[in-house]
Amino acid sequence: MTSTKHIYPEYDNVPVKKPRRIYRFFKRLCDIFLSFLILLLTGWALLIIALIVSISSHGTPLYKDPRIGYKGKEIKILKFRSMVVDANEHPEKYLNKKQMQQFIAERKVDNDPRITKIGKFIRKTSIDELPQLLNIIGGSMTFVGPRPITQGEFDTCFTEKQAKIYQSCRPGLTGLWQVSGRSDIEFSNGERQRVELSYFSKRSFWFDMKIFFKTPIAVLKHRGAK
Repeated sequence: MTSTKHIYPEYDNVPVKKPRRIYRFFKRLCDIFLSFLILLLTGWALLIIALIVSISSHGTPLYKDPRIGYKGKEIKILKFRSMVVDANEHPEKYLNKKQMQQFIAERKVDNDPRITKIGKFIRKTSIDELPQLLNIIGGSMTFVGPRPITQGEFDTCFTEKQAKIYQSCRPGLTGLWQVSGRSDIEFSNGERQRVELSYFSKRSFWFDMKIFFKTPIAVLKHRGAK
């Protein structure tokens, strides 16, 4: 089954704000400090969640999801497992034809039968994303930036020029897409491409802080959570 193309060349000329060195320095400093602080405060809770996830999914609590990061390099982002063990390797075992089409286009499926009971909760609350704090400490991700996506999504949803802009910074644990609606904003109509690329014309230390503090509100409201 081939993927449907969702290419919008009109976004090729999105304005790009070149980040200053001092911005990159303080952003990295905040990334490291905040990641260690959150892990220190919530480490005990994350261990309990890991145990529950492991029991419910009959597998390891964490899984590595291949995405494309800074300068087009493949990275493995960490997540708490919210699905059955072979959910991504053999989606056809669990999804009907319509769900498979949605999975190929967006990598998210409405009422996904592959998600475990605890998986629904940790997705709705975005707890499944917390292991990416380790990605941030390791330097493959940052707190605020465009969300890391797959090579297939780049191939089917972005022009070469747009992909180069997207990959010009580290992908984020949160970003403009999350606080704007998450899964309610899709690739199929070009809205997600527009939102993600618009970050590059606005990014600054204060804009990142604004997104950072808007994230808990978006999570509590379950905006676009699937």
